[in-house]
Amino acid sequence: MSPVDGHVPCARDAVVRRVSTASAALAMLLAATLTGCVDSTDEGKPVESTQPADRSPQAAPAEPRTAAEFLVRAEQAMAGQKGWTFAVKGREGLVLRGQENAATYTATVRRTTGDPWALHSTGATVSKGVSEPEEIYVADGTAYVKKGTAAWEHGPLADPEFAARVEDPLATLEAFRGYGEEVTLTASEDGQDGRVELRVRTATGPLTDVRDQGVVQKALRELAPTLRQLRAAGVAAPESEISVGGVEESLVLDASTYRVTLHTFTCTFLIPYDGQRIRYEQEVTEETSGTYKGTVVLPNGVTEAR
Repeated sequence: MSPVDGHVPCARDAVVRRVSTASAALAMLLAATLTGCVDSTDEGKPVESTQPADRSPQAAPAEPRTAAEFLVRAEQAMAGQKGWTFAVKGREGLVLRGQENAATYTATVRRTTGDPWALHSTGATVSKGVSEPEEIYVADGTAYVKKGTAAWEHGPLADPEFAARVEDPLATLEAFRGYGEEVTLTASEDGQDGRVELRVRTATGPLTDVRDQGVVQKALRELAPTLRQLRAAGVAAPESEISVGGVEESLVLDASTYRVTLHTFTCTFLIPYDGQRIRYEQEVTEETSGTYKGTVVLPNGVTEAR
């Protein structure tokens, strides 16, 4: 999602509003890509995905102690069911001179875990009091997207434009593997409330000092659509002048089953403009709602979309 001046999802379509440069506020660009739900009674063409399957979980020790060991256990636990349902919500916005423009979104995602895996999401974005529905399928390495009353669009997940529109909660496990030693581990086993939390964060500072950190790279991918729009609207701040207000991502596991129960991601960037700073913010929460035993299918005619 991304906003601007002059996306606010999980990235990515944008609308630019221009205002006089003499006005007190910079115009905002807002857009959103939502994820959502699939009904297990969907009718249509069964999804047969040829995407590479999630990496097979490695053998785990009897009692995991490190972040890497807990991730292996989490992969095994999530792979043990046919599919999972996730409740997703997020917010993305820009703030300048005390004025804010933001979009919020909610969705339900049902994602299968087999080989091949598939995903279907439906949800809605709310911006300026206007709600716009969105539906997304993933199959055969291709994302199919429908926003509002527009026609279906599709493109390969290898295309950043389409990849940015898909929220795949299980991809978080692979992301955390990539963070390596950046991940901290906190375990609590207080009765039935036991949980294990994996967390990675970066402190406030110049972007050039932390841009190589894995979680900052992820945040930059979310910022990219908005930054392109800002630059097109006249915000020419180079990367060397952009600051990180903070980036943090967490993954919570059930201490007894090792299943993923919650994933959160937040990031803030400060972008210089006209003697002040534009504040970009994004927050995403993905909560595991339960198992999914249905089959994701493509509606008739979707594959003929442009």
